Formats: sequence, structure tokens, C-alpha cells
Amino acid sequence: MRRGQGRRTGGGRSIRRRTVDAIMYVVRTGCAWRLLPHDFPPWQTVYWYFVRWHDEGTVTHIHNALRAQVRQAEGRNAEPTAGLIDSQSIRTADTVPSMTRRFDAGKKVKGRKRFIVTDTLGLLLT
Repeated sequence: MRRGQGRRTGGGRSIRRRTVDAIMYVVRTGCAWRLLPHDFPPWQTVYWYFVRWHDEGTVTHIHNALRAQVRQAEGRNAEPTAGLIDSQSIRTADTVPSMTRRFDAGKKVKGRKRFIVTDTLGLLLT
């Protein structure tokens, strides 16, 4: 085989695919960026793409498109008409600034409270 022929060894679509796979690996396992296995691109590259895609709104666009596909596969409208709100109290370390944490008297937890909104299928809205 001459140079430039044969199977691709990197670059183009394959590097993007491996980058997406690496991001999904971090999301699924919860591992730190620096602990990505070596069969993925360098963690700095993967993290750079993730931040760039997040800031451009690409991650949100993909999420919304996938949610619409799942809803349609379930026989629902692509856009939800109802949502459910839930909250969770998270304990924080003493090193977290006191201005950003509160006390949840109902659960007796000192920390932060986070909220999510899901559709009736349990898919994340916000």
C-alpha cells in the first residue's frame, strides 16, 4: 500500500468519535478527566472539546434532540407539555464558602440544594 491509502489511523471523524466516546465514559463512570484510560485521546484534548461544545450549546442541542427522539419513540409529542420538579439537599465540606451553602431544616443538612425538572417520562428538562 502506498502512503495515504488504506485504513484511517487517526484524525477526522475517528478522532471526534473517540472524543465523544471519552466524554461519555467520563459521564457514565464519573471519573476525573485526568484518569481517562489511555485508549482515548489525551484528557486535555477531550476536556477542551467538551468545554467548547458546552459553551457553544452543542451539548444542550444534542440532549434536546435525543430527548425528542425518545419521546416520539414512546408515542408522545416531541416537546413535553408537563414537567415534574424535584430537589435534593447535598452536604458540602467546611471549605465551601458559607455564602453558597444553607441549612435544610427538613433534612437537617448543611449544604446546597439543587433542583431538576423532568418530563413525565423522567427525561431531564432543566
